[in-house]
Amino acid sequence: MKNYSVVDAHMHLYDLNHPELFYEHLQDPEFVHPIIGPQLNKLAESNYEITDYLEDIKDLGVDKAIHVQCAMGSKDPADETKWLQNIADKNGYPHAIVAEADLCDPELGKLLERHCVYANMRGIRDFGSGDYLVNPDFKRGFKLLADFDLIASLDVKWEDMKKLAALSDECPEVPIVLDHAGFPVERTKEYFENWQSGISLIAQSESMYCKISGLGMGDNEWTVESIRPWVMHCIECFTPDRIIFASNWPVDRLWSDYGTMIGAYRSLLSVFADNDQGKMFGGNAERLYRI
Repeated sequence: MKNYSVVDAHMHLYDLNHPELFYEHLQDPEFVHPIIGPQLNKLAESNYEITDYLEDIKDLGVDKAIHVQCAMGSKDPADETKWLQNIADKNGYPHAIVAEADLCDPELGKLLERHCVYANMRGIRDFGSGDYLVNPDFKRGFKLLADFDLIASLDVKWEDMKKLAALSDECPEVPIVLDHAGFPVERTKEYFENWQSGISLIAQSESMYCKISGLGMGDNEWTVESIRPWVMHCIECFTPDRIIFASNWPVDRLWSDYGTMIGAYRSLLSVFADNDQGKMFGGNAERLYRI
């Protein structure tokens, strides 16, 4: 089995002692993750710094990485981008940064300007709140991403994929990356069928990409066989041209080690042509994130 060079398109770093950055999901004692639950608290036992990540990926062929927003609740989200750019300048990783922004904020343009001062800035993640995908304020901010040549990284479950497809069709100039394959939170037959339909629908939008990552969050005892149907349906719908591999590290380290995780994906993707494997493991992310 050939070991293709990998771009890890979803990883996180955090410094709980950083004076300007706050991590609500790790530092707020009242925060309970709606899916992961108290397991997430284990991550707050220590920082996860670039040296930790480089040790985790050592000798596993991960040549590039993309950092996705981790700080939550900081006074200025651009402080995280500044911190990450300094890390990248010293260590080479991460090669791209997907930062935090509230797309409904009327002052969004000013924040995007502050983010884009940094060379590795490539996209925005906004978890949104309420029925945000149809909120006119959200749409206004979403469309503004095109002016800054930024990618939208969205965490949308199957229940809202019809709205996501409509947003993509309305704003095709903004590439959308669906995080964590739509974050499937159950492993029942009914849930899988609903998720299947949602993925099939949004894949029709040509400006949409699917990031296969984080499947351990809804399947803590996952195996190659248990994640196979989810992975293969994503690839069938989006084709190898719009699939991106990612680790969701160190969150998914709660249920695996990096070598096991990447070995599982190499095994699953081994049935595809060499060119297609190269696209999914790295080529698509390199092209989309310009790295």
